[in-house]
Amino acid sequence: MQTIIGVRLKKIGKVYYFDPGEIVLKPGDNVIVDTSLGEEFAEVVIGNKEVSEDRIVAPLKPITRIATSKDIKHYEENKEKEKEAFDIALKNIKKHKLDMNLINVEYKFDNSKILFYFTADGRIDFRELVKDLAAIFKTRIELRQIGIRDEIKRMGGCGICGRELCCCSHLSNFETVSIKMAKEQNLSLTPSKISGACGRLMCCLKYEQEVYEEKLSRLPKVGAIVKTEEGEGTVESVETLKEVVRVKIVDKDDIKMKKFNVKDIEIIKDAENEQEDDVDENDLNELKKMEEMDQKELNN
Repeated sequence: MQTIIGVRLKKIGKVYYFDPGEIVLKPGDNVIVDTSLGEEFAEVVIGNKEVSEDRIVAPLKPITRIATSKDIKHYEENKEKEKEAFDIALKNIKKHKLDMNLINVEYKFDNSKILFYFTADGRIDFRELVKDLAAIFKTRIELRQIGIRDEIKRMGGCGICGRELCCCSHLSNFETVSIKMAKEQNLSLTPSKISGACGRLMCCLKYEQEVYEEKLSRLPKVGAIVKTEEGEGTVESVETLKEVVRVKIVDKDDIKMKKFNVKDIEIIKDAENEQEDDVDENDLNELKKMEEMDQKELNN
């Protein structure tokens, strides 16, 4: 076991482990840490805690120091400079007539570099823009093209649930979300109902997917032949989370529909394939396009 602290370099971002040494820290404290990009101002989100060695990427770096009042002042000054740099960059983007959307500006803590984050439909030749910005700020300039999910994460907003977007409140990493997840969760395959503010499939589709997969592995498919206490029948629908199936039972001229708990039925013959949903072709094509674009952005 080793004692660690967890810090975030941004409000919502990955949590990185550092060695606190003999210093006792609590969530909300500010520290200066050494990263591959130089010194960074960070917030402690996990206080001193013992974790197993297999959860640590060795070697574990020690924190540089607890942030002083001078460090905090410098950090706040950089935040003000970022606003000014944003306006200057916008003017220069317009000057060079570049088809790009500036999203955010970030000063490195040691002022060794300024990063400009933007979105664009394709590749942008921003070499002349970088030259102009470097001449103005007298430091290294880096432009980073980000995906639409990252754009919304930096901008903020509320989801259809009425709460702050997951990516802005607690989601550290983006994961692949697929149309298959929506199908398995019996959700409407209408783009407007299962896409987020970013125009991609909602991240929350991922949250319950493991539960659905585990339950679906035990439940009969729609179309399966099952034995119930009232005779044999065909599964018409499945309520996955409740583990309840709706069965159509035909007895001579009498047809009835009844719900059964999965533990009270016996699968005689499962359906070989899931039945195709009655989905609008245009909606399905749009969802596939969203899925492909999301996968492309995650891979970059």
